[in-house]
Amino acid sequence: MRWQINLRYLGTHYSGWQRQPDAPTVQQTLEEAFSLILRQPIEIVGCGRTDTGVHAREYVAHTDVDEVELTDKIMYQINAVLPADISIHQIREAATTFHARFDAVERQYRYYMHYQKDPFLEGTSFYYPNQIKPDPEKLQEAAALLMKYDAFKPFCKTGSDADHFRCQLMESAWSFHDGGAVYVIKANRFLRGMVRLVVGACLNVALDKMTLDELRESLDNQTPLPQPWSVPAEGLFLEEIVYKL
Repeated sequence: MRWQINLRYLGTHYSGWQRQPDAPTVQQTLEEAFSLILRQPIEIVGCGRTDTGVHAREYVAHTDVDEVELTDKIMYQINAVLPADISIHQIREAATTFHARFDAVERQYRYYMHYQKDPFLEGTSFYYPNQIKPDPEKLQEAAALLMKYDAFKPFCKTGSDADHFRCQLMESAWSFHDGGAVYVIKANRFLRGMVRLVVGACLNVALDKMTLDELRESLDNQTPLPQPWSVPAEGLFLEEIVYKL
């Protein structure tokens, strides 16, 4: 029997989603909790890899279980043994063909940034401490430029095992509020470290550390950015996963 698992987590204390031999991960923590409650070895497949420190407001996974009736009590018990920074809000039966990663057609990330020191935002938003604020118009211009492209090698973290750099973007834009800004990007897939490098590039353009023409040249030629900046992980959230019907 295949189950679809919907959850959310704060990634602050984890080395990303994917299980690693010598570091705590979200996948490992979930598998241990499910195995304990269901009393059988459980492997969980996630909708994608999030990096160290990155959060997920909506994350989807699947697992196969043997001879267990799915009840509300099971979800309650698993949540009871999970740490406070991981929460399951739905488990449901799924088709045996359902795949949390390969069936996803859209993924949306948001990057949160604030300009005024605020301890209540610590760990969940990037505090930008520079007195010189990024130019909102230039932030928006840099974000809009990305919509003209379908290959993003300049925004792929070194050491990636990606076999190609094509991504279909559906959204790339900034919104602004008193004291901060939010970047929203939606695509069918993302490269390793892509969103944090995109946000860094937008900020560099907005601070006149890189011109829009230099950003355009890197995208046209698929060459490294003049000043790559991977912004801190704490502001990044996976917000939404969309599946084909």
